Amino acid sequence: METKWLEDFVSLAETRSFSRSAQLRHVTQPAFSRRIQALEGWAGTDLVDRTSYPTRLTAAGETLYAQALEMLQALQSTRAMLRGHQSAGKDVVDFAVPHTLAFTFFPPWVTQLKEKFGHFKSRLIAANVHDAMVRLVEGGCDLLIAYHHSSLPIQLPADRYEMVTLGQEVIAPYVRANADGSPMYQLPGHPGQLLPYLGYAPGAYLGQTVDMILQQSATAIHLDRVYETDMAEGLKAMALEGHGIAFLPSSAVKRELRARRLVPAAPSTLGGMEIVLDIRAYREKPSGPAAAKSTAQALWAYLAG
Repeated sequence: METKWLEDFVSLAETRSFSRSAQLRHVTQPAFSRRIQALEGWAGTDLVDRTSYPTRLTAAGETLYAQALEMLQALQSTRAMLRGHQSAGKDVVDFAVPHTLAFTFFPPWVTQLKEKFGHFKSRLIAANVHDAMVRLVEGGCDLLIAYHHSSLPIQLPADRYEMVTLGQEVIAPYVRANADGSPMYQLPGHPGQLLPYLGYAPGAYLGQTVDMILQQSATAIHLDRVYETDMAEGLKAMALEGHGIAFLPSSAVKRELRARRLVPAAPSTLGGMEIVLDIRAYREKPSGPAAAKSTAQALWAYLAG
C-alpha cells in the first residue's frame, strides 16, 4: 500500500468526484481510478459506491476515511519531528520544483538571489507538479516553486500555506526556423493540412495551460499530435529537430531565439496564442518549536519583503 493511495482516497471522499479529484491530484482520471482500485484491492473490500452520483463511500470507506486522516497527519508530524533533528550545520534550504522550472527558472534565479540575499546552501528536488506538492505537504521540502494561473490554481489551503510571487513566464508556440528564417510550420494550419504538434503528456500542468490556449482561441487551430512528453526541454529538443510545433516557456528558448534556431509559430496577426503564468513560491506557515530552518526563515522573509 502506498501513502499516495490514501491521499487520493481522502481527496475523493471530500470532492465526491473522480474527475475533480484526478484534476486536484494532477493525474489522469484513468490513473486516479486505478489507484483507488489498488487501495480497494489492498483493503479487500469496496470503498466506493459506484452506483450513485455524486460518488459516495461505502461503510468500509467511511471507516477508512477517518483512519486515513489520522494516519496521514501522524506521518506528517513524524516527518516534521525528524526534520527537527537536523543540526544547524546542515541548514540546507530544500526546494521542490517541477522539472521545467528546474531547468529554466531555478538556476538563474538562485544566482540573482545569492547576489542580493547572500550565500546559502540549497538542495533541488525536481519532480512533476503533483509530487512536488506532496513534498511540501509531507514536510519534504522548505519551499515549493510552481507555476500559477487563476484558472488552474494549486490547491493549498490558505490557512496552512503562504505564497509569494517570484516572477512571470510566457508560454507560446515555437518551431524550427527554415534557412531563410521563416517558420517551418505556421499556425493556424488547415483542415486538410494538419500541423505536427509536440504536446505535453496528459495531466502535465503546462499541458493544461496549452489546452486552455487552444480551447479559447477565436481561430480554429488544426494540429496533429505526433509526440508527447512531460518536460518542456524534451519538446524543445524535438522542435529543434524540426518535428513540429511546441508551446514552450519563453525562458527556455531565449538562446534559440537569439540564434534564430527557433522562431514563433504564430504570426502577429493571430492573437491569443500565448498565456502568462505567475511563478510562485509556497511554504507551510511555521508553527511549533520545530518550525522552518533559520536560513529558510530568513530567505522567506527576504522574498516576502
